[in-house]
Amino acid sequence: MTLDEFRRLDPKKIGSWPALPKLLVLLALLLLIVVAAYYFIWSDQLDQIDAERAKTEQLKTTFVDKKKVAVNLPAYRKQLDDIEKQFGALLKQLPGKSEMDALLTDINQAGLGRGLQFELFKPAATETMKDFYAELPITIRITGNYHDIGAFAGDIGKLSRIVTLNDIGIGPSSNGLAMDATAMTYRYLDESEVAEKKRAASAAGKKGARPK
Repeated sequence: MTLDEFRRLDPKKIGSWPALPKLLVLLALLLLIVVAAYYFIWSDQLDQIDAERAKTEQLKTTFVDKKKVAVNLPAYRKQLDDIEKQFGALLKQLPGKSEMDALLTDINQAGLGRGLQFELFKPAATETMKDFYAELPITIRITGNYHDIGAFAGDIGKLSRIVTLNDIGIGPSSNGLAMDATAMTYRYLDESEVAEKKRAASAAGKKGARPK
């Protein structure tokens, strides 16, 4: 059919049209329905499908991760037990509050036992509180010969309680050599001290959160 023949077709009498124009009209209607369905119905459904697909992938990833944790759970528990044992062993090397006087005496005796003289042995006025332990620095100055000072440093490292020598300085003195150092001692906090520390931190946090 020519273009003029299409133009002469009466829209009110589609039933009498030839087969080709009818087919074209049907195809156009079908295309219009498909386009309308896509924009008004299928597009939202496709978005939902994509969202559900992404959710499914996320759930698969979570499942795989949890499965790995479950498979390795015995190893994780053993590792945790080992860490707790190591922590407990380290904690035993920290004296309690009532044992600090004995530790200070041990440090003093370590020097006297090597024939050294303490010209200064001054514990700090206050301790520095940490998470589960407290630090107490002791400013010391000892005099003697080089060998005995070195042996004293070794004896400090062998004490049953943890003590470290920091800020060490060695110079001449009237008795041979003088060593200035800070002996850092540590003790664990008892339950009441830990609880008090937590209460103070909580109160400070609430105070800082108040609106001005």
